[in-house]
Amino acid sequence: MPIAYVSKFPGNRRLSGFTLIELMITVAIIGMLVKIAYPAYVNSVLKSRRTDAKTSLLDFAAREERYFSTNNIYTNTASNLGYSGSFPVNVLSGSTAYYQLSVSLTGTPTGTTYTATATAINGQTADACGNYTLTSGGVQGNSTTAANCW
Repeated sequence: MPIAYVSKFPGNRRLSGFTLIELMITVAIIGMLVKIAYPAYVNSVLKSRRTDAKTSLLDFAAREERYFSTNNIYTNTASNLGYSGSFPVNVLSGSTAYYQLSVSLTGTPTGTTYTATATAINGQTADACGNYTLTSGGVQGNSTTAANCW
């Protein structure tokens, strides 16, 4: 006499897949991870772009000092410093500009001191450090009170 197979489920159906509760728990966990990880990622990207601003200001200072050594005056003409176009000059990070470099001359007579500014543009305006400045005296600063920007 053959042994009959008795299924636990009526109609001999097999259950497969996930329940709605299991899917909702998974979605909730992913949502929490995204809520924590995405702001940290954005902050990291903004912080990495600060290097472009600082590097461009230091490069600008070197160009100004080179110009000053032969002319005894600073300049606010971009072409005199080897830049194309005129100020403000875009500071490129890859193919996108996140800062614009500009200069203002001061002193008596005008042109004996300068203040260079890297102004945040595009997505970089959300950065806590804001705009960066560098003077002919080597004083570094930024437009906010955030710590550890330079």
